[in-house]
Amino acid sequence: MSYDLILENGTVLFPWGEAAADVAVQDGRIAAIGARLGAAAARFNAYGLHVLPGIIDPHVHFRDGGQGGIPGVEDMRSGSLGAVLGGVTAAFDMPNTTPPGVDAASLTAKHHYIAGHSWCEIGLFAGATRENLDESGALETLPGICAMKVFAGSSTGDLLVADDASIERLMRSGRRRVAFHAEDEERLQERKPLFAQGGPYSDHCQWRDVECAFKGTRRITAIARRTGRPAHILHVSTAEEFAFLRGQKDLVGCEVLVNHLLQCAPEVYERLRGYAVMNPPLREKRHMEAAWAAVADGTVDNIASDHAPHPRAAKERPWPATAAGLTGVQTLLPLMLTQVHAGRLSLLRLAQLMAEGPARIYGAVGKGRIVAGNDADFSVVDLRAVRRIENRWIASPCGWTPFDGVECTGWPVATIIRGQVVMYEGQVTGEPIGRPVSFRS
Repeated sequence: MSYDLILENGTVLFPWGEAAADVAVQDGRIAAIGARLGAAAARFNAYGLHVLPGIIDPHVHFRDGGQGGIPGVEDMRSGSLGAVLGGVTAAFDMPNTTPPGVDAASLTAKHHYIAGHSWCEIGLFAGATRENLDESGALETLPGICAMKVFAGSSTGDLLVADDASIERLMRSGRRRVAFHAEDEERLQERKPLFAQGGPYSDHCQWRDVECAFKGTRRITAIARRTGRPAHILHVSTAEEFAFLRGQKDLVGCEVLVNHLLQCAPEVYERLRGYAVMNPPLREKRHMEAAWAAVADGTVDNIASDHAPHPRAAKERPWPATAAGLTGVQTLLPLMLTQVHAGRLSLLRLAQLMAEGPARIYGAVGKGRIVAGNDADFSVVDLRAVRRIENRWIASPCGWTPFDGVECTGWPVATIIRGQVVMYEGQVTGEPIGRPVSFRS
């Protein structure tokens, strides 16, 4: 038979390891894997390249609730453009937008908005509020919803559900995995008066200290145990949390951000000042080392960027008025490929954490692995390419990255979504073709 596309002559990363193979695509899905597969309308020569399952960034803030995002900062089109330029085929977008994604009307409108506005595939988080706790079981089953998101500690935006009774009420209203920003709000507010206005940017990690994160994670885990409902702790940042979550894997998942793997205090605050401020904060070296150990031993389920753009003026305000959040979706894969080159993890482990892991945790249908029948999403990379991350490369209108000037070994050559090459050698083609991701309910 004749296929729509054949990727040939490359090294393909399968769930069990890598091998030389060709991959045929028909009607947007993987139709065959092998050698000498036959005729095709188009061919992609992957000689010297590795064909990875489509990389998923399961934690982004594209700032767009379906009304165009924040001018000069980010919207769905620019955020997803950064994703495909960085080799990311799907991104799961957070609900703290304007309008917020907290009810059926807003989430349905955002779901319809994806077509024609997104270059990559999009999953949507539904935001928990005090008003929608009893409706969350219905919200999580709407088309395109990957999970409920609970801000149990205050961060950017107005969504906050901090008390145990409300969180337990939500956990008893549905059955799918719930994602948590788990910093403890009570401790955050208790400690806030201890720090002077205009203090050093490093005060950020002293205010939002280890116990703030660890207490929040322990509380959420206890509620998950009481209700029997799975939880996922986002952006885990402390050695204490990793050690604790190692024994909770039957019910509670663990995400780590690339920033917590690659940047640490106090150096990062001295060098980047407000461009190092994020929640949970960047911490001392022992926490970075614990994060890498958790990646190695299987405690971590997925790596994400927590891409959260802000204008330069907001990042350069004195602390604590500095906006918390960093850009990241475009630099996620090059940075982690560089860690593969450095020997800190294998390419197979990268794919487990950045494709299979997010798909498994959230139940994304047809994503995460190169197997027959799955969506034909591929991140094609050159493991030998040496490139430098620069602010001018960043697609987000805010125009900056905390990794400006970092040299990477390993770089995305092509981003292929449902068998269509949307990025090749740094150039996007055509118009945005992204669709909503489907999730098992």
